Amino acid sequence: MADLLALSARYIDNDIYEGAGLVNRPTTELSELADGVALIEAFSHVVTFKTGDGLVLFDTSLEAFADGVLKSLRRWTDEPVSNICYTHGHADHVGGTGAFVCEACDKGARRPRIIGHENVSPRFRRYELTNGYNFTINARQFAPATELRMGGEQPKAGPGRFGPNPWVDPDTTFRDRLDIRVGDTHFNLHHAIGETDDHLWAYVPQHKAICSGDFITWVFPNAGNPQKVQRYPLEWAKALREMIAMEPELLLPAHGLPIGGKARIASVLDNIATALETLVEQTLAMMNAGARLDDIVKSVKLPSKLMDKPYLRPVYDEPEFVIHNIWRLYGGWYDGNPARLKPAPDAELAAEMARLAGGARILADRAAALADAGDLRLACHLAEMAAQAAPEDVHVHGVRAAVYGARRKAEASLMAKGIYGFAERESAKAVAAHNSAEK
Repeated sequence: MADLLALSARYIDNDIYEGAGLVNRPTTELSELADGVALIEAFSHVVTFKTGDGLVLFDTSLEAFADGVLKSLRRWTDEPVSNICYTHGHADHVGGTGAFVCEACDKGARRPRIIGHENVSPRFRRYELTNGYNFTINARQFAPATELRMGGEQPKAGPGRFGPNPWVDPDTTFRDRLDIRVGDTHFNLHHAIGETDDHLWAYVPQHKAICSGDFITWVFPNAGNPQKVQRYPLEWAKALREMIAMEPELLLPAHGLPIGGKARIASVLDNIATALETLVEQTLAMMNAGARLDDIVKSVKLPSKLMDKPYLRPVYDEPEFVIHNIWRLYGGWYDGNPARLKPAPDAELAAEMARLAGGARILADRAAALADAGDLRLACHLAEMAAQAAPEDVHVHGVRAAVYGARRKAEASLMAKGIYGFAERESAKAVAAHNSAEK
């Protein structure tokens, strides 16, 4: 069993970064962090408290990890699970609930009470309405790791299922705050918006502990995800500052390492809040001055003293994406460029640019040259136009695959890598299909 608190202290106190894989470890290993308090590392962690009247769990991880989580939990204690608190309704946090419900049923025990914010169930209904879309974007974001698509397998035809089957809804909900007592332990549940509109964080006074859910993830905050719904960076920062005010001595996140020590926790929370507040402040200042989104994305940056922190590296989300979400939240979807208000179809614009250039292959070859020179942003534009103008041209697809492959390798965030890798594979498949037909 790793000493997770010692490990996090070493990274934080010395500003050491050794890779996201060393702080986010989906091992399903359980570590007892205090008397009666344990954390099970999984795709999303499961935090559990012994109360004398059943275990209280925060989250149940991804459906695919549930069996491993249960085995580790049962090596620690036979105490039944009496309460499950959803920090929010993302599939990697609630997907394993069915396994705990089934365990209780198999043992003839009382079904766990499931607690969540009142917006959790509406989230589940939205996921059911957009199942195919969510399966597709998660397959793109986490590819090629099929098991990380947040639920079911890909069938032979059509989209797979996104999330658990079925979604297990909360039976106890609240709007702003809910205080519960289980056995001899009190739990103060607070609603706050940040990554989602249905998020809760909890303060457990007896242990001076905070269960922070995805407010802390040991990567740059997931406040800008380009394929997901609105996120709320300023409100996220407010929640972090409310956590600081509780003066916690143990921080239990849903991803990454637990953190011990009041001063250390306060410093981490403050730095993450400051990063988000700075992005909002700078973006709004430029919006208020009449700047376009393009100008803001090029101009707003965070200082290295923040970005170099081991828990603020842009390996999942990144500041540039958060700026887009700030613009969307306060300014809508129009980016200030009038040509993009009611644009021509992409394929028509691409065809016209190809005609001006002298052909789609000339656009593609220029994209390759720009990529070789290191200008991958511009190279992607030209490669995409070439493919839109000549969607059957194998040479163009070969260039597009190479350009997006180079872009994928150059990016730091998983979100960018996933999208560029998806485009790379699209064109690589087109080339492979052509070569196979030629044989």
